[in-house]
Amino acid sequence: MQKLIITAAVTGAEVTHEQHSALPISPDEIAIATEECVKAGASIVHLHARNADGSPTQDRETYREIIAAVRKRCDVIIQVSTGGAVGMTPIERLAPLSLAPEMATLSMGTVNFGADVFMNHPSDMEDFARTMQEHGVKPELEIFDSGMLTTANRWLKKGILKGSQHFDFVLGIPGGMAATAEALIYLKTQLPANSTWTVAGIGSAQLQLGTLAIILGGHVRVGFEDNIYYRKNELASSNAQLVARIAKISRLLEREVATPSEARVMLGITGNA
Repeated sequence: MQKLIITAAVTGAEVTHEQHSALPISPDEIAIATEECVKAGASIVHLHARNADGSPTQDRETYREIIAAVRKRCDVIIQVSTGGAVGMTPIERLAPLSLAPEMATLSMGTVNFGADVFMNHPSDMEDFARTMQEHGVKPELEIFDSGMLTTANRWLKKGILKGSQHFDFVLGIPGGMAATAEALIYLKTQLPANSTWTVAGIGSAQLQLGTLAIILGGHVRVGFEDNIYYRKNELASSNAQLVARIAKISRLLEREVATPSEARVMLGITGNA
């Protein structure tokens, strides 16, 4: 079995300081949180940018500051979000790709996001995919429901996507696929050959689905973007605490944790570091 790749989603676009005072907002805060996560076992950092007031932004220069601050502190695979926040335009969401990060998320369809709608028109999705190819960025295909995985398989047959792909099963979003073992196992059976995958369980599902992914040979995303609690009614002290827990579980199950360099080889990432 491959070593475990842990992704730290340290900020996101929705969580606020009112919900958790330790949420990293500024470039320096995000860089410090990332360094702590790498020391705890993470090899990928999933980045969202925020304005000084805490509101989400896809501003290219803000991402540039964050990436520079992270790289100054540690070696880690940098994965930017092209999801941004609900309501952002495709042009806004594309902005950080021009910085040629090693990875970026590519949402594979539209999904209800609680009371909102996360819109991903097929033509916009194809534009995102082309832009990633132009900049040498490895996509992480974000799957919120099973139909999105069907779309990814269709795109592979059409040649819109090429080569081995890395998937992220985001389970537990209100309006998306349930955060259950049955859902995760079903999605795994539908993966194209030579794929890698990770799971992002929302809320309390983060620990349970992460543990199951370790057993099934997948990878795990943790962090404040998806879950701010360490256990019921107890806030996690930091993103790194959540990373350290999943790394400990993996080692107890006799599956070693990948370094950033090892994860690059596993994911077929070359350049852009």
